[in-house]
Amino acid sequence: MPEWIVERGIGETRYALVDGEEIVEAQVELEEIVPAGRVLEAKLTTLKPRTIAVDGTGNEYLLAKVPSNVTEGETLQIQVIRSGIPGAEPWKRALARPASDNPGKDIEKETKHGSLPDSWNDLIEQARSGIVRFEGGELRISPTPAMTLIDVDGYLGPAELAVRGAAEAAKAIRRLDIGGPIGIDLPTSGSKAARQDAAAAIDAVLPQPFERTAVNGFGFVQIVRPRRRASLIELAQERAPFEARALLRRAQSEQPGGKRLVAHPAVIAVLEAKPGWIEKLARKLGGEIELRPDASLPMSGGYATSL
Repeated sequence: MPEWIVERGIGETRYALVDGEEIVEAQVELEEIVPAGRVLEAKLTTLKPRTIAVDGTGNEYLLAKVPSNVTEGETLQIQVIRSGIPGAEPWKRALARPASDNPGKDIEKETKHGSLPDSWNDLIEQARSGIVRFEGGELRISPTPAMTLIDVDGYLGPAELAVRGAAEAAKAIRRLDIGGPIGIDLPTSGSKAARQDAAAAIDAVLPQPFERTAVNGFGFVQIVRPRRRASLIELAQERAPFEARALLRRAQSEQPGGKRLVAHPAVIAVLEAKPGWIEKLARKLGGEIELRPDASLPMSGGYATSL
């Protein structure tokens, strides 16, 4: 029976719904990001053109609505309904609403603490590359400001590839925690039955709640899911922090003792700016941690060696 496993790492907490050794669903919560569902106190700083509230640590929240009797400068209880999305665009701020509106908490998970299966490494590679391979084809996943686009391609016949690709796309959406508007571009099939089967394949794999269109004659179908945090694909777009956290996870599995972390200069710069992360790693491994930049390494090529 599938079970949720939580792995509390340095800089992030990782959740995975695991069935055997397969990851069915995954989520990552960043240390510095207030998660969806959290209730906190914030001051209303701006009413127009957008309503913005700021909490005690300086995090900004876009408010969906405020009571008519609340004025600028007042403090109120808010509940986060979507955590902040990495990136500089202001529309990627966290979303919140007054806590009295009771938007509900994130799905409660019965979790056990432990190490994630080896398939987590495959999942991280899928997030990095945006490529998910399956027997007969592959998905190419591209985040855009408007929606996440999934292109299905392969060597199977158009009707078979449309159905199989739809199912694999739905699995990837769940596994990579993709929410919001999603467009899937399936092979064009002249068969109405194949288009209906492709739509049914999505419905069979992707749990509610979500809405979708029919698969049109060009093979395109749009899905809209709740979006409560950044997807793994979006997290990977912030490449240096993403790789810094991944390197720390790998280093944690090393034998105890002092370590030298060797990585691309951009990754090292992230680690240098996060001394708390290095201190946590030093405590876990029981030794000193040194950092060394190496411009010849790819972003994902960081490694740890013993001192």
